[in-house]
Amino acid sequence: MPRGRQFRGGPQWWPEGEHWPPRAGRGQQDWAGFGRRIFKGVLGFVIFLALVAALIGALIATAVAGVASAGRPGIVAATLLLLVVGGWFLRVVVRRTWRPVRDLIGAAGRLADGDYSARVDERSSAGMRAVGSSFNSMAARLEEADEQRRRLMSDLGHELRTPLAVIRGEIEAVIDGVHDGGPEHMESLLDEVEVLERLIEDLRVLTLSEAGKLPLQTEQADLMKVVDEVAASYRPTASTSGIEILVEAPAVMPSVVMDPVRFRQAITNLVVNSIRAMPGGGRLTIAVEVEDDRIRTEVIDTGPGIDPAQLEEVFGRFVKGEDSPGTGLGLSIARGLMRAHGGDVEIRASGPDGTTVAMWLPR
Repeated sequence: MPRGRQFRGGPQWWPEGEHWPPRAGRGQQDWAGFGRRIFKGVLGFVIFLALVAALIGALIATAVAGVASAGRPGIVAATLLLLVVGGWFLRVVVRRTWRPVRDLIGAAGRLADGDYSARVDERSSAGMRAVGSSFNSMAARLEEADEQRRRLMSDLGHELRTPLAVIRGEIEAVIDGVHDGGPEHMESLLDEVEVLERLIEDLRVLTLSEAGKLPLQTEQADLMKVVDEVAASYRPTASTSGIEILVEAPAVMPSVVMDPVRFRQAITNLVVNSIRAMPGGGRLTIAVEVEDDRIRTEVIDTGPGIDPAQLEEVFGRFVKGEDSPGTGLGLSIARGLMRAHGGDVEIRASGPDGTTVAMWLPR
C-alpha cells in the first residue's frame, strides 16, 4: 500500500499506514515538544551569553582605563583575572550542557549491548529531562520484554519436554523390541504429536493477537448458535465428571459482527478451564446478556476458585494451577481473541463458591 502524504518522511522500518512522527503517548508527546524546548533553551542561552559578553566588555573597558596608568603589571593581572573568570564560566556551561548528553550516549551504548538496566539521571534541564524520562521508560519496557521472553522460553521448554519424552520413550521401546509398534502404541504417539500441534498453534494465535496481526473473518453471526454448540459438545465429557452445563440467555438475541471460529475458540478455552477446575463435579453456567453497547458472555463455575495470589497474573502465559493438566495459555488466548474483536476478557469474581469469567464483544 503506498504511503499517503501524512506518512511521508518516515523511516523505512516504520509500519505503512501509521502516522509519522507518532502522535499518541506521553513519551511521544515529550519527544514532539523536545525541539521547541531546545529552541527556547538555545535562544535563552544566546541572550544570556550576549548579556554576559556586554558585561565583560564593560568590565574590560573599565579595567583598561583603570590600569593604563599602572603599566604592564596591572594589564597582565587584569588579563589573568578575566581568563580565570571566563574559563570558570565556560567550564560550568560545558558541564551543564555536555554531561547529560554524555550520560545519554553512554546509557544508549549499554542498552545496545544488552544491558537493559541502563538508566540516565532525569535531573537536568527541561529538554533533557523529557529525553531522559522517555529513555528510561523505553529501557524499562525493553527490560520487561526481555524478562518475559526469558520466562516464555523456559516455560515453553518445560511444556515441550513432556510430550517429547513420551514420544522418545515409545520409539526407543519399539527399537529395543519392548513394543511391537502396533496400532495401540502408534495411537499414543499420535496423541503426543497432537499435544505438540495444539501447543504450537496456541502460541501462534497468542503471538499474532498480541501483535495486533491476527486475521479475523468477521461476519454477521449468531452468537447463541456458537454458545449452544460449545455447550452441547462438552456436555458428554462434563457429565462423566458429574458436571452439569447450563445456558442462560434472553429470548431475543441480536446478531453480532464477529469471527465465529475465533469466538468459538475463546469460549471453548473458558469452558475447558472451568471443567478442569471441577474434577469432583459441579455446575457450569454460560450466561449471555445484552447491554447497551456490548454483549457479555459469562462462564460461571462452582469450583474452588483461583488462588488470590494468581489473580493479577492469571492472564499471563503458562500460568496455571498446580494440578491443572492444561498448558496455561487458555485465558491468554481468549483475551487476545476478544481484544482482536475490540472486546476483552476479565475475571468478575472468584472465591470458594466458584469463578466467573466474562468476555464481551462490542455491538
